[in-house]
Amino acid sequence: MVLHSTRWLALSYFTYFFSYGIFLPFWSVWLAGVGLPPETIGLLLGAGLIARFLGSLLLAPRVTDPSRLVFALRILALLTLLFAVAFWFGQTATWLLIVMVGFNLFFSPLVPLTDALAGTWQKQITMDYGRVRLWGSLAFVIGSAMTGKLVSVFSYQAILVLLSIGVASMLIGMMLRPSVMPQGETRHSEGAGWPAWKKLVLSSWRFLACVTLLQGAHAAYYGFSAIYWQGAGYSASVVGYLWSLGVVAEIVIFALSNKLFRNWSARDLLLLSGVTGILRWSLMAYTTDLPWLIAAQILHCGSFTVCHLAAMRYISAREGNEVIRLQAVYSAVAMGGGIAIMTMFSGFLYQHMQGGVFWIMALVAVPALFIRPRPVSYCVNTQ
Repeated sequence: MVLHSTRWLALSYFTYFFSYGIFLPFWSVWLAGVGLPPETIGLLLGAGLIARFLGSLLLAPRVTDPSRLVFALRILALLTLLFAVAFWFGQTATWLLIVMVGFNLFFSPLVPLTDALAGTWQKQITMDYGRVRLWGSLAFVIGSAMTGKLVSVFSYQAILVLLSIGVASMLIGMMLRPSVMPQGETRHSEGAGWPAWKKLVLSSWRFLACVTLLQGAHAAYYGFSAIYWQGAGYSASVVGYLWSLGVVAEIVIFALSNKLFRNWSARDLLLLSGVTGILRWSLMAYTTDLPWLIAAQILHCGSFTVCHLAAMRYISAREGNEVIRLQAVYSAVAMGGGIAIMTMFSGFLYQHMQGGVFWIMALVAVPALFIRPRPVSYCVNTQ
């Protein structure tokens, strides 16, 4: 069956983030449900986070030929499904450690490679990336909301069932044939060795440092906002609504991104993201009054979404397999390693500062305003 390339990409985002909307909020609940103590859960989640970092940094760049992106995505989806099924065959800590590492190792490169595919297709066909990517955000909301509802009815067992279904659906969707296959030049002379990496990092260090700071500033939000808000007296359902509001704001901006930011450079988008991030974290540090928390969650569309759009605009301006390598570095460093390091610091800071940790997150975003990458020309097809 042949599917229009834009729809193929939207389906890939949808099925991936549907699965991620199950895994990210609820996997610790499943681990607790099978009887593991908190210390072991922390070890397993930490091992998974390291595996995600390594998967994005080491596996994704192995795809140096843009025309092989679809094949690579299919292989990774198959391996991810195999490890998801492996969760059914044992519940000892050792077995789960092995499976967690394998699952995250192959699950994580799917995002940078899908984004690289989007960047490649933007040079071949008319495609609005924001409208395509919003299906991922929508799927995350659906996946997390559905899982929460089913867990309340069927207990933690529903989590693994839904995760298995989600990953299987991702593989089935990727096995469909896109109407336009990606094309691009493989630069054998540059390869994927140290000289190529060094050249890439040196030429893009401003971009990488900027997005790592802006995305890393989300660490306290991802790790401790729910605990902080519940401690301020809000129920779990209100906390859930606040999280959903942030994703809804994200969806709106993805849907309108082509109209709103058609003529914006990556540098300008990063400035907007930095300013909204500083404002957002300052609001969260200053007050827990509900109207201000609502405003802070709406600003998620600026602190996260605009930053990601800026990254995609900057990366899509690269040529050939540079798109794949830079996308892998962005995913590994900014979306993986940077957040992982900041999460560890946030845990220590939250223990001593409580909501004051968000003042630190605001300070983390400040240097990003001054190290934004210089303006570059980009070539994308827009509607």
